[in-house]
Amino acid sequence: MEGRYKVITLCGSTRFKDEFMEAQKRLTLAGNIVISVGLFGHSGDTEVWDGMDEDTLSETKLMLDDMHKRKIDMADEIFVVNAGGYIGESTRSEIAYALRTGKAVRYLEDMGASDEAMVREEEE
Repeated sequence: MEGRYKVITLCGSTRFKDEFMEAQKRLTLAGNIVISVGLFGHSGDTEVWDGMDEDTLSETKLMLDDMHKRKIDMADEIFVVNAGGYIGESTRSEIAYALRTGKAVRYLEDMGASDEAMVREEEE
């Protein structure tokens, strides 16, 4: 079977590893190509950070943030893993970036109108 598959990049706090994995499975089985995070810095993968000096840590975090924006560039839309309604600063910047570049944004959990407005304000 050959077809046109929508490409979706997952965004959200890496503390929600289980929710990321569930969203990835569900979206893949629905016929999408899913791009996810490379590691879960807030809920595992601690060996990545162990022994890293502050300069290297800062540079690595900047690289990972930029790399995730490139993943958004490759996508048709983003899917925000906002478990419990949580959206942190980094995820807000990814949502704003996706909106600025014309990507559709969907959420794991519905956002209230005031939360949606706050995220959209950051786009401007």
